[in-house]
Amino acid sequence: MPIDAAKALAAEPRSGEITWDRKDVQLYHLGIGAGIPATDPDELRYTLESRLHVLPSFATVAGNGSPGVISGLSMPGVDVDLAKVLHGGQTIELHRPIPVAGTATATGRIAAVYDKGKAAVLVMRTEVADAEGPLWTNDAQIFVRGEGGWGGDRGPSTRLEAPSGEPDRTVERPIREDQALLYRLSGDWNPLHADPEFAKLAGFERPILHGLCTYGMTLKAVVDTLLGGDVGRVRSYATRFAGVVFPGETLRIRMWRTPGSVRVAVSAVERDDAPVLADTIVEHS
Repeated sequence: MPIDAAKALAAEPRSGEITWDRKDVQLYHLGIGAGIPATDPDELRYTLESRLHVLPSFATVAGNGSPGVISGLSMPGVDVDLAKVLHGGQTIELHRPIPVAGTATATGRIAAVYDKGKAAVLVMRTEVADAEGPLWTNDAQIFVRGEGGWGGDRGPSTRLEAPSGEPDRTVERPIREDQALLYRLSGDWNPLHADPEFAKLAGFERPILHGLCTYGMTLKAVVDTLLGGDVGRVRSYATRFAGVVFPGETLRIRMWRTPGSVRVAVSAVERDDAPVLADTIVEHS
């Protein structure tokens, strides 16, 4: 079996130093659509260095996102075909607000391996800390088609009951034609998001937007709409990637308030509200 669950779970964690500065933060924010209108005071918190704060989803690209999904696929006990790999979900837990600039140690390991029958799911956990202590924990759920069926633990269900009633807020966010080209400058150079020929080989009519770009755009909408623009209120943010987005489309982001959290559903307007993000929840103070 290409995935040896016991070996993957027993492998030594990999650690490395990561650094980032305000330019990395500003570039990330532009990559998820911040800065429109350019002179809006609320947008200047994402783009102007004298007012800058850090959206927590920046944690997925800080230090070029390493270690991350690709690192997890090179861990001992893991030998899979990249063509069978999908980014199934993402969770961030914030231990304190992310500074505008910093140096930290990122430690990555395979935290779980689940047998879903026709597929395996790897949970790649990255814990990041600086001199003052823990900053954040990232969990990337890596879905590997055709690698299940060995009788292992199926793992917990990540499906949530659908929110009831009409959403408290619904917003739409247009995606620029060049959004993926801008977002990839933060470190995800997968040609699937830029090269039309590569996208066709992967089964898509044209390049698709990074799932983590949609992830960041969604969190920004929640923070700006329901959390008073205060990024420091976010405690955790989890989602399941349910479908693709094409640059030039529009995201419809529906939000339901619950005590201490916001439930979210995201769809693509131009494709009859095709699901994009599901089982999405932002926990906050």
